[in-house]
Amino acid sequence: MSLTSLDCESSPQNVSLSNFWVNLSEPYGQLCSVTPEQLARQNIDRNLHAAGWVVQNHAEMNISAGRGVAIREFPLKTGTADYALYVDGKVIGVVEAKPEQHTLTGVEIQSAKYTQGLDPSIPHYAIPIPFAYETTGKVTRFTNNINPAPRSREVFNFHQPEELRRLVDLGAEGQLRARLQAMPELKEGKLWPVQIRAITNLETSLAQNRPRALIQMTMGSGKTFTSISFIYRLIKFAGAKRVLFLVDRNNLGEQTENEYQLYTSPYNNLKFTEEYGVQRLTGNTISSSAKVVITTIQRLYSMLQGEEDFDADREEESAFESSSPLVKEALPVVYNADIPIETFDFIVVDECHRSIYNQWRQVLDYFDAFTIGLTATPTKQTLGFFNGNLVEQYGHEAAVADNVNVGFDVYAIRTQITSEGAKLDKEPGFFVPHRDRRTRATVYKELDEEITYSGEQLDRTVVSKAQIRLVIQTFRDRLFTEIFPHREHVPKTLVFAKNDNHAEDIVKIIREEFGKGNDFCQKITSKTTGKKPKELLAEFRNSYNPRIAVTVDMIATGTDVKPLECLLFMRNINSWAYFEQMKGRGSRVIDADRLRSVTPDACHKTRFVIVDAVGVCDRDKSVSKPLERKPSASMKQILDDVKKGVVHPDITSTLAARLTRIAARQNKAWHEEFDRLTGHQSLGEIAKTLIDSTDPNQVVASTLVKTDDGNIITGNSSDPALGLSAERSELDEATLKRIEEERMRQALKPFHDPKLRELLLRISEQIIDESTPDTLVHAGYDLASQERAQSLISDFQQFIEDNKDEIEAISILCSRSMFSVFHSAA
Repeated sequence: MSLTSLDCESSPQNVSLSNFWVNLSEPYGQLCSVTPEQLARQNIDRNLHAAGWVVQNHAEMNISAGRGVAIREFPLKTGTADYALYVDGKVIGVVEAKPEQHTLTGVEIQSAKYTQGLDPSIPHYAIPIPFAYETTGKVTRFTNNINPAPRSREVFNFHQPEELRRLVDLGAEGQLRARLQAMPELKEGKLWPVQIRAITNLETSLAQNRPRALIQMTMGSGKTFTSISFIYRLIKFAGAKRVLFLVDRNNLGEQTENEYQLYTSPYNNLKFTEEYGVQRLTGNTISSSAKVVITTIQRLYSMLQGEEDFDADREEESAFESSSPLVKEALPVVYNADIPIETFDFIVVDECHRSIYNQWRQVLDYFDAFTIGLTATPTKQTLGFFNGNLVEQYGHEAAVADNVNVGFDVYAIRTQITSEGAKLDKEPGFFVPHRDRRTRATVYKELDEEITYSGEQLDRTVVSKAQIRLVIQTFRDRLFTEIFPHREHVPKTLVFAKNDNHAEDIVKIIREEFGKGNDFCQKITSKTTGKKPKELLAEFRNSYNPRIAVTVDMIATGTDVKPLECLLFMRNINSWAYFEQMKGRGSRVIDADRLRSVTPDACHKTRFVIVDAVGVCDRDKSVSKPLERKPSASMKQILDDVKKGVVHPDITSTLAARLTRIAARQNKAWHEEFDRLTGHQSLGEIAKTLIDSTDPNQVVASTLVKTDDGNIITGNSSDPALGLSAERSELDEATLKRIEEERMRQALKPFHDPKLRELLLRISEQIIDESTPDTLVHAGYDLASQERAQSLISDFQQFIEDNKDEIEAISILCSRSMFSVFHSAA
């Protein structure tokens, strides 16, 4: 049906290109009855306009109106195509339109029939017509009939006319998927056997037209060199027009850019950057000459949003453990004609685990590109996203056997306070330091009541400098006798702290206990000022000082510091993937001369040592989602979001976790004040309400009612905001989401009160225990902890087999179209 048939006297006849994002369904729906097919056509017209197509009715067609023209209701010998696509005056494609919620793979037979039905007298590029689309306006599939064994794939939007002309001009042998099936033999050059296998298996996967592939290689085994090697071949031999290389944060982008500059082609001895343009984005514009673009997904998203600039500081935080405020929503993506879906042929994702399948996933889905993942530690979610297509696995033990990694030992330090905590007695006239975690200002005041704290609360609510000092003293005293015997120079050591305040305390105590100056021990966190992170890392990597660096997460993942020989854990890690990444900082091999240039008395790096001061190697590691979704977000950040009216499961769940954690630490007067401000609701009741508001079972249960005849039905609310009625017999996903949001909104209401927020922020004080001495319980090598740390997940193929049902479920979820985010945002 032609779009003209649904025009009403009062409906708009034209929508200017600058305003075509207006939701046209609303005025049409108000003025006249519109069918699902007609609504789909409105969306399709919008999408074609956005991609640069001039949309016309068949009766008024003018194929010279633009480079790309889409003609509605185009007659063919085999029927009437909903749209025929002209480029440069010749038919190049057809579009079959269907109403929303119509599945599309079954429509391909109809589209294929249309590609065969063009009258040969009509100007064309080929018969069958080269390209076919099936679309509902919300979901679109695309088939390139020039490809070998043409297979449809889902795309975010239509390609621009220039791209379809480029594809036609390539011819059958020049198509990307054809060239992937004819790759020349790999020149092995400097490649290790595992790198050869990874590249060969990846190219086999690509030749089979598998859209996603995952390479698992342990830290230090040359993932970056492997990726540059296969990217070079994809550009040179497969004809890739551009490759996107996504890094976890900016300093890793700089590290990757340096690797490209050093890479020499085994085919012609040219440097990569002499042959092809490599651009690390520092602005929001992609160079037309760039064959490889290196950036973070945060910056890429800002570019798709049309932002002209982006704060580089937002690229310094790892996706593993970001200290940024809570994510509000899975961020919507809209079509950007300046960065069309065909911008990249390949996307290589380097260690962006959470980014892939969480809030940034739709950024990857935006591009019509193969996606290749590089990881040392794939989770079930990562494997699910890549459809279980693990083309290479290379674990730490195999890397040690091949001298690609060094192994590790675990040296445990256990103190009384670390293991059991301590008690601070309330004594009249005895003043205890209280430090504000936000400002670090210290005041002295009496305790309201006796405080008993556990090892888990150390350096969060209570600071025991005696505990920190005893750990550092033990490390110092055993360093040259047991940990690194017969050495005189402190080996390059990385200390993992719980937060910036904890790192600050550790740095001061290390300098004091080792009797050294500022250069000896440096804090490298996101709050370090005076030098850029890359300058601090370069000094730690290449200079004698600092000998010891203290970090929270800036060096925890990806960063290459090969001279590292010791990792001191003063924080616990719950995620096995994150723990493996942190362990990987010490596993890098280094030649003897380079090692001696920074550590003069180190002959060879044959191992690294994990000094475990908190039992991190003994602790069970989880791959499931904890109640506290954002452990590094401060209470102030959480409450700032709540006061602005932000509603999100991560905020609600994290706030509930914080409340349950602090409940036992507050005195009676504090709880009475809390009850008064919340209308006599206890902290425990408020926390339970928050938890229930995000519990899927509770959300569904809240909609169930018992009828007079004893049946249970849905629809106990007639609130129009929820879209429910008593007659409703089933709940779709959108309705359940609205119910969940309303339940969370109600649960968060008490925290709109500024007095309650201030009461919660008051507990951000840390009590400093200066009176309780600590006692060393144990110090020595711990074989059991070492074995436990090594055996987390050694065989990822077995891991896939053991978790295949869950991975398959995740894969199905990841394959569902997220493209409607774009259209609903429109």
